Amino acid sequence: MYARTRRIHSGLADEMIRMAVEQFLPSVGAGALITLALVRYVPAVLWMLPGLWQIVFSLGVFSSCRFLPRPVAAVGAWYLLTGLTCIALGDSRALSPWAMGTPYGVGQLLVAGILLYAGKQEKE
Repeated sequence: MYARTRRIHSGLADEMIRMAVEQFLPSVGAGALITLALVRYVPAVLWMLPGLWQIVFSLGVFSSCRFLPRPVAAVGAWYLLTGLTCIALGDSRALSPWAMGTPYGVGQLLVAGILLYAGKQEKE
């Protein structure tokens, strides 16, 4: 995102990055507070954390979409879908490292592919 904003909007790049981060920060805070609340008060449902984190992360992606190429909304939808799937598993399978690693890995690859493709489109 940093390289893209520098290339396209060199004079406004720092401001755009700051705004995108500001758009994403509430979801980071919400994820942290959800974690603290569950750990402290309802440890029996900690198996839901991976799914909840993915859902909250999807909200952050959706809120930052206006600073990124349009197809990034599909990444937000991906995280939402995988988060809901994690919660639907409904037991300790949701706490598997694969339940976090795979969705985030695929999501980050999607972002990289979208930004690469969007960068090539802009050069043409």
